[in-house]
Amino acid sequence: MTAAALPLAACSGGSDGSTASRSVRIGYVSPQTGALAAFGVADKYVTEAMRSFYRRGLTIGTRTHPVDIIFRDSQSDETRAAQAASDLIFIDGVDVVLVGSTLDTVNPVADQCEANEVPCISTAAPWQSWFSGRGGDPAKPFKWTYHFFWGLEDVIKVYLGMWAQVSTNKKIGALWPDDPDGRAFAGVFPQAVSARGYSLVAQPAIPAGTTDFSAIVSQFKTRGVEILTGVLPASDFALFWREAAKQDFKPKIITVAKALLFPASVLDLGTNANNLGTEVWWSPAHRFRSSLTGATPQVLADDFTAKTGKPWLQTLGFVHGLYEVATEALVQAGSLGDRAALAATIGKLHMNTIVGPIAFGSLVNIPKNVAKTPLVGGQWRQEEDKGYKLVIVGEDSNSDMVSGSDKVQQYG
Repeated sequence: MTAAALPLAACSGGSDGSTASRSVRIGYVSPQTGALAAFGVADKYVTEAMRSFYRRGLTIGTRTHPVDIIFRDSQSDETRAAQAASDLIFIDGVDVVLVGSTLDTVNPVADQCEANEVPCISTAAPWQSWFSGRGGDPAKPFKWTYHFFWGLEDVIKVYLGMWAQVSTNKKIGALWPDDPDGRAFAGVFPQAVSARGYSLVAQPAIPAGTTDFSAIVSQFKTRGVEILTGVLPASDFALFWREAAKQDFKPKIITVAKALLFPASVLDLGTNANNLGTEVWWSPAHRFRSSLTGATPQVLADDFTAKTGKPWLQTLGFVHGLYEVATEALVQAGSLGDRAALAATIGKLHMNTIVGPIAFGSLVNIPKNVAKTPLVGGQWRQEEDKGYKLVIVGEDSNSDMVSGSDKVQQYG
């Protein structure tokens, strides 16, 4: 069988016959429990698949090393995430740490790695929130920590492109929570959308633990909001959306980050979720391939569903991508045990992955520790007796990135 027909089951390379006893140790921090557990659903599947992929070891330079992957639960807590990273560094002695699943997991892990001089590769958080949220200085790049993902400028572009396809009064209601993601979005969206002729209905930051959204819904409805956006957690948006149904608030187009990423979150909203929109990081329709196995996104998604019984998730490709970047860096470093050399190698990587091209230090006005990945828009479309399907929507310029994109449809 070809690699594309059997994702993640191929050998990582040949051996020259000399196998060192020293193993490659890869640490992984994931929110397996707690409020962010939905972001960690794909982590164990990919990690187990990678253990199979590495079963004959990884050839670095002239030696083939066994590979150990140490998996630790952040419990969806920033303090616990930092402790998990510390344990990987000081107890497990890992060579590199991998992490994804929102700022609450990514940033504390990256901070521990930077402070303790251990290479870290992260994803699944807007790059500005990762870099600026950690006090990053473009003139003094981080030495040990590297991040690949899209930025706020990309999600703004995607949302503006989606809004432009629906006739509206250009009045926007924004749901910005009082958390790192909410503050990051609120800091750049108003100016960006006003420059395109949109007006933002003033809305204070939503405190953590808010359960009553009746006043916000009433305000949006009274002010004639026809575009709804935001970056709420799924549980909070579900409360908002139920209140919106009670008050018969029906914007013409909805594009909400974070809350609408996963099928389970959309199903929790009930039958009134048709044409709700969100950003799409990765999907089976994307035209990329794994640098490890040659598998396409469709093959990876199908294998995930076959093995777990669950629909594909946007995080799936990025978890796989973490292992792609780590593997390439370890191989290019040429020897095992020199953490500084490994970190420097990560910072020079230019490669193709299942989530698209990864190139650190290649973009003007982007920190050298950041590699940007593509972003498109999507809407959830109801399928008879099959729940909801995430359909890629947007401009024709996406055609080189995804297959079969559709036009944006109005909600309601």
